[in-house]
Amino acid sequence: MSKFHSILLVTSEVYPFLKTSELADVCYAHALGTREVGHDIRVMMPKYGFISERKNRIHEINRLRDLPISVGTDTHLATVKSSSINNPRVKVQAYITTNTTLLDVNKGFMVDNTTGKPFANNDERFIFFNRTVIETCLLLGWFPEIIHCVGWQTALLPAYLRTLYANEFKKTRIIQTITSFDDQGIFPLKTIAKTGLPDEAAASMRYKDKANFLRAGVTYADAVTVMSPGYAEELQKNKEWTSKWAPLVGKQTKGSKGAKVAGFPHGLDLLHWNPKTDPFLRSKFDASDTSNKVRVREQLQRASGLKVDGKAVVATMLGPTDADHGAEVLAKAIPGLVKAGVQVLIATDVPTEHTKALTTIAKKFPGLVSMKTGIDEEFAHNAIAGSTLLLKPSVTEASGQYQRCALVYGTIPVVHITGGIAEGLENVVPNKGTGNAFLFKKADAAELVSAVERAVACHEKQEIWQTIVANAMSTNVSWSLSAKPYDVFYRNLVKDGK
Repeated sequence: MSKFHSILLVTSEVYPFLKTSELADVCYAHALGTREVGHDIRVMMPKYGFISERKNRIHEINRLRDLPISVGTDTHLATVKSSSINNPRVKVQAYITTNTTLLDVNKGFMVDNTTGKPFANNDERFIFFNRTVIETCLLLGWFPEIIHCVGWQTALLPAYLRTLYANEFKKTRIIQTITSFDDQGIFPLKTIAKTGLPDEAAASMRYKDKANFLRAGVTYADAVTVMSPGYAEELQKNKEWTSKWAPLVGKQTKGSKGAKVAGFPHGLDLLHWNPKTDPFLRSKFDASDTSNKVRVREQLQRASGLKVDGKAVVATMLGPTDADHGAEVLAKAIPGLVKAGVQVLIATDVPTEHTKALTTIAKKFPGLVSMKTGIDEEFAHNAIAGSTLLLKPSVTEASGQYQRCALVYGTIPVVHITGGIAEGLENVVPNKGTGNAFLFKKADAAELVSAVERAVACHEKQEIWQTIVANAMSTNVSWSLSAKPYDVFYRNLVKDGK
């Protein structure tokens, strides 16, 4: 076995510092899993204004104070601080970019946590962050063998590294991960000038008369990945991708222009998601005895304003309430779900344009439908543990993570088959005692209601339901699903670059 490698994972969010979506859990599990494999992986992300430095044990590094960072004609000061991501087995070093004028002043990630409106200077915020990553490496004298960029928010890094800092990072291999092809980081053309990139790299950002962050990342990365094998297949069928983007992949690697995008499955850190040891649950349970799940359900119902009934079927949608994640599908389905005898919980971190409509619908069904905004990690764990069903009616989604968490807690996913969110799930066949989820093929309200009705029918027959729950809780969803194949990928990438 060849030696282990140094890797910097750069992301806009990672648990425990921030979680506005399942991506934070994906990055958390991947970082810990890759460290457990043996690689020297470190993580870097920005600190937004609502993140507590005290709670997250974020402290200063003397060498990384008050770094001048250029964004267009302005200069902003960055202080890069240190923390760590831990589980009982391993620790991962974390670098946290802090700043007063672009980051701390905004009480939110991409949008204001109160209003749900995007920040007008998101382009400048992430130009700034990308440049702090490079300055951190330079000042530490640490040039990792791999820099792994996750999402459009990090996608200027490949362009900077391969142009302005080509000599310093000549031995570094760069990966750009696309979290969603629909989320490209698109801004007015004037944004390009703010990056300070040389003409050729700046031109790579220009797409459809807009500045496009993801375009720069795909152009200059040595390899491009997505969050699941299923999403990789889906992307290869997208006409815009195949005609306008795919030829860019591997452009920097001699002889491999137009290389295929690699899709990796993802898993969980089962020390963090475990109903037997979960510190967020007052009542624990495991696969051998799930009786306490009723108590968690009752606690969830009280916290959510639902009618307290431990025997009720509680169907929860957890995460962003936007069109891509199926907010419109769910809104149309709610009357049918209530008619089917189901309590519906919608829980999200920040408001969106759909929040008001969902709240209005919830008020029509007091005690049966609840809309919760501004949830924390404790609520998320209790929602997954206490629910009967987890709803994922996503119109499009690359990977997701909560459907895997749900399996561990004996909460059965109801999932629209798209991207990679159905990977590892098997549709329930009651008379055969097989399956761990209820899957449907079309993202519309009628299909969602039909899938939930199938689940309710199974739930009424306890022997069948217990078999489904047992199937779910025995499904392998560990971090090894991503860390081990990525281990091979990382090693081959470094080997090919020599």
